[in-house]
Amino acid sequence: MMDPQRLIVGISGASGAVYGVRILEMARTLGLETHLVMSRSAKVTAAHEGPFKVKQIEALASVVHPVEDIAASISSGSFRTLGMVVAPCSIRSLSEIAYGMTSTLLTRSADVVLKERRRLVLMVRETPLHLGHLRAMTQATEAGAIIMPPVPAFFAKPETVDDIVTYSCVRALDLFGFSLGGIRRWGGKDAGKN
Repeated sequence: MMDPQRLIVGISGASGAVYGVRILEMARTLGLETHLVMSRSAKVTAAHEGPFKVKQIEALASVVHPVEDIAASISSGSFRTLGMVVAPCSIRSLSEIAYGMTSTLLTRSADVVLKERRRLVLMVRETPLHLGHLRAMTQATEAGAIIMPPVPAFFAKPETVDDIVTYSCVRALDLFGFSLGGIRRWGGKDAGKN
């Protein structure tokens, strides 16, 4: 019997909880089993940024894990998943993941994804960056993570904030091998010419 396709979604306390929300919505349309873990700071940030309440975010996931539950299924490599996306990823979470000094289920499950050589996408939300941030990104990359800041693609001519968020989330899911429509992709300088 085959395991379901499972994706762990972490939402940390950086600004941009909407990225995690959009990933959960898209994963649902793909029929993925999602395992959500939100840091305490993420819950505070989500409440300030709106429009989603924490309960509404949690309702988008197949399974919700408390951040303190380090015995949860996603804390073990024997629990098979496609990997994990942390959207958004704070510098604190990045640093814990990069150096293997995990203190919560969010960073523990990311560490497990790395040790099992599964895909880990970190949508880091911070600017400007100092050398310590850059070194943590390098360390995480050397461990196997993909650093993917949610950066707008202006060639796609976004008209709303929602367009910008959607584009970044589709691109994050591209990294897991999923191809979602709904965004304009670059076709080269001659795209659209006869």
